[in-house]
Amino acid sequence: MALMQMDDPVRRIPPNSFALWALGFRPFYLLAALFATLAIPLWVMVFSGVITLPMEGVWWHAHEMLYGFAAAVIVGFLFTAGRNWSGLPTPTGAALAFLALVWLAGRIAMALGGGMWGAIIDLAFLPMAASAIARVLWLSKSRKQYFVVVILALLTLGNAAFHLGRLGLLPLDPLAALHFALAVIITLETVIAGRVVPSFTSGIIKGIVQWQRGWLNIAAIAATAIALFAWALLPDTRWGAVLSLLAALLQLARLAGWNPWATRRVPMLWILHASYLWIPIGLALLAAAQWGWLPRSAGIHALTIGATAGLILGMMSRTALGHTGRVPKASRTETTAFALIHLAAAVRVFSIVLAPAAISAGIYIAATAWTVAFALFLWRYTPFLMRARVDGLPG
Repeated sequence: MALMQMDDPVRRIPPNSFALWALGFRPFYLLAALFATLAIPLWVMVFSGVITLPMEGVWWHAHEMLYGFAAAVIVGFLFTAGRNWSGLPTPTGAALAFLALVWLAGRIAMALGGGMWGAIIDLAFLPMAASAIARVLWLSKSRKQYFVVVILALLTLGNAAFHLGRLGLLPLDPLAALHFALAVIITLETVIAGRVVPSFTSGIIKGIVQWQRGWLNIAAIAATAIALFAWALLPDTRWGAVLSLLAALLQLARLAGWNPWATRRVPMLWILHASYLWIPIGLALLAAAQWGWLPRSAGIHALTIGATAGLILGMMSRTALGHTGRVPKASRTETTAFALIHLAAAVRVFSIVLAPAAISAGIYIAATAWTVAFALFLWRYTPFLMRARVDGLPG
C-alpha cells in the first residue's frame, strides 16, 4: 500500500486556477507590457504638447522606459531564472504581490512628479528585488550568478543619481544618470544573450553550424561595457568614439558566429538575433554622435527600442510560453508583434539619420508600431500569465 502511494503522480494544479503570483515572470511581464502599451502614447501626448507633466518630459520618458518598463522585465526574469539557478524559491504569493505593488507605486509617484517622497518610493523597488535574489544565490552558493546582484545595485545607484540631480540636491545631470543606467542594462543584455541565444538556436535548429570563441565573448562584453560607461560618464573623451566603434565590430563578429541567417524562418529565434544586431548598430551610431556627425538620440533609440525592447519582447514570449507549459513557438500574433517592434526601431532611428525633417512623423509612426506590438503581446499572453500551467505543474 505504501509503495502504491509512493508511485502516485504529483498532484496537478487545475489549468484554470488563478496563478498570477505563482512565479516572478507572471506579474512583472504583465505589468511591463501593460505599462509599455500605455506609457508611449502618454509620451507622444507630452511631446505634442497635449498634456504636461510635473517634471521635464524627456526625463520622465527616459526614466520610465528604463526603471519602469525594463526594470520590471529584468526582475521578473531574474526571479524566474533565479529559482532554476539556485533550486530555491524566489518570491511568490503575498511577497511577490507586495513587490509588484511597490513597482506600481513608483510609476504613480513618477507620473505625479514626485518630490522627495516620490523619489523614495521609486527607489525602493530595485533594492528590495536585489535582496530577494541575493538571498537565494547566497544560500545556494551560486557564485557564477552573483553578477546580477551587482547589476541591480548599479541600477539603483543610477536611479539615486537621477533623483538627486532632478531634485537639485547634488550637481548631477539627470540624463547622464539615465545614460549610465542604459549602459548597465545593455551590458546585462550582452551577458544574458550570449548565454541563451546561441543555445536556443542550436536547440531548435538541429545541426546548425555556429562559431564561438571565449576570448571574443569576453572582448565584446568588456569593450561594450567600457565604451558605454565612457559615453555616459565621460562624454567629451576623445577616445570614446573609437572604443564604441571597436565594441560595435566585436559585437558584430560575435553575432555572426551565432549564424543568425539560419534563423530567418523561425520567428522565436530571429527576433533575438535581429534585436541583438541593434547593439552593434547602436554602438556605431554612438561613435558617429561622439564625432559630431549625428544626434546621440539615434544610437540611444537603437539600443532602447531595437535591442532592449526587441530582446524583451522575444524573451518574454519564449519564457512565458515555456514556463506555462506551452511549446515555445510563435504564432502569427507574436510574429506580427516582432515585426512591429523592429519597424518602430527602424523608423525612429533612421528618421533621425536619414530624414531629420521627418523626425516628428517618425516618432508618431514608431510609437504606433510599439504600442500595437505590446498590445498584441497583452492580448495573447494575459490569459497565459493569469492562469496555471497547462501541464498542471507549479510555477
